[in-house]
Amino acid sequence: MTLAAMWEARAADRRGSELHAWAREFALPAVRGAAGLERVELFTAPGDRVLLIALWNGEPQPVPEPPAGLLARPVHRWTFTRTDVG
Repeated sequence: MTLAAMWEARAADRRGSELHAWAREFALPAVRGAAGLERVELFTAPGDRVLLIALWNGEPQPVPEPPAGLLARPVHRWTFTRTDVG
């Protein structure tokens, strides 16, 4: 069974590039080193948001928490179960 784990953070005012840099330096390597990872991708979105999507064989591993000063609000996390592949 493949699970998709989505992690989304919104940066504090004008700190979007810093949050993205933090995610590239800390979140991606932490996830990439975990057992069961199929694929991981990092995105940015309007509103200074950073999104990480990881596909896992089995239980998803947690993404580290960014420094509080970079965040406008708490990180959102969702896990989805793959049902179809197109």
